[in-house]
Amino acid sequence: MYVGWDWGNTTHAVAVIDDQGQVIDRWPCPHTEDGIRATLARLASHGPPARLPVAIETTRGLVIDRLLTAGHPVVPVHPNAFNAVRPRWGAARAKDDPGDAFKLADYLRTDGHRLRTLRPTEQATLELQALVRAREDQVTARVAATNQLAALLAEHWPGAGVVFARLDSDIALAFCDRFPTPASAKHLAPARMRDWLARQHYSGRVDPAALVARLRGAPAPASRLGEETITALVRTQVQVIRALRTAIDDLEAQIETALAAHSWAALIQPLPRVGIVNLAQIIGEIGPLLEHASNADQLAAEAGVVPVTRASGKSHAVVFRYATNRRARQALVRWADNSRHASPWAKNIYETARAQGKRHAHAVRILARAWLRIIYACWRDGTCYDPATHQAHRTDRTHKTTALAA
Repeated sequence: MYVGWDWGNTTHAVAVIDDQGQVIDRWPCPHTEDGIRATLARLASHGPPARLPVAIETTRGLVIDRLLTAGHPVVPVHPNAFNAVRPRWGAARAKDDPGDAFKLADYLRTDGHRLRTLRPTEQATLELQALVRAREDQVTARVAATNQLAALLAEHWPGAGVVFARLDSDIALAFCDRFPTPASAKHLAPARMRDWLARQHYSGRVDPAALVARLRGAPAPASRLGEETITALVRTQVQVIRALRTAIDDLEAQIETALAAHSWAALIQPLPRVGIVNLAQIIGEIGPLLEHASNADQLAAEAGVVPVTRASGKSHAVVFRYATNRRARQALVRWADNSRHASPWAKNIYETARAQGKRHAHAVRILARAWLRIIYACWRDGTCYDPATHQAHRTDRTHKTTALAA
């Protein structure tokens, strides 16, 4: 039998069909503990969970976790793929929750052998993935909050936005907190600036007189808001940025602890120019793909570092791969771009691709694919990456190629 689960925020629709496509059972499932528990029990009445695969249009969430915990094979169906096959159940492409639950089950019955079954990610990898994704979300929020502060200063206090290079730095936030309005910095001379910087333990090499010159050289604001209002706006935004920075620091400390305990972090830690956070991102995002990839080519495709070929008749095109794990690709490409500054091998691959006319982003993806093969080999063999061994293998292959050519 096959199960289709059309999920929703408040109510789900569930359908069970047999191998002939006949409906055995169907019911709505409220998104409550009682509803989910009753649904799992009702599914169990139709047979062992391991023999009741469930098709659903998502890959994560509470329902997925509960189904996996209960022992059901979960088969995620991409919404676009499911929408494309709707005409097989009628040209009108009718859509309703109970009907979609049946169609998902029927799609699993006929095409399940072509779909990938979702497997639970290793616990350590899952936790690391959650931490790095939470950090990334907080970094995005910090960037947005900093942009909001920049816009606020540009309108009401332009000088404060140009004194220091980074507006979200400790010294820049301290300056905005201490001098939130033009009037509060009206009598700020180089000597007074020097004393204030010393109290803040400022380590920059810019002369205080130059900082004051930047402050005075900015356009004078013409804001109609009062001093108290501007002060409240600026200091509130500073508090938001500081809170986000504290949250990011806390998450990075937890990431470092989780990374040290991960079973295969040591395998790729010697990779060139890979930092703590980037290493955690690679393991957290590439790790789940590694756990079910059968070869390096499949891994490269799921990580989004190989293009898609479309050929039909005389038409042949190689295009960018959009259907992929974007977070995995971003983590891998970000590190691959850094690696070329420390690895001659990586630099050669990148420069060769550029010499062939590839754009920077394309050349970095080519390099990322080459690195991914090495990461896959380290994971498959349980061997730590060693730059010296890598270089020795390359030299040996070069000698064999030269001998064959001779």
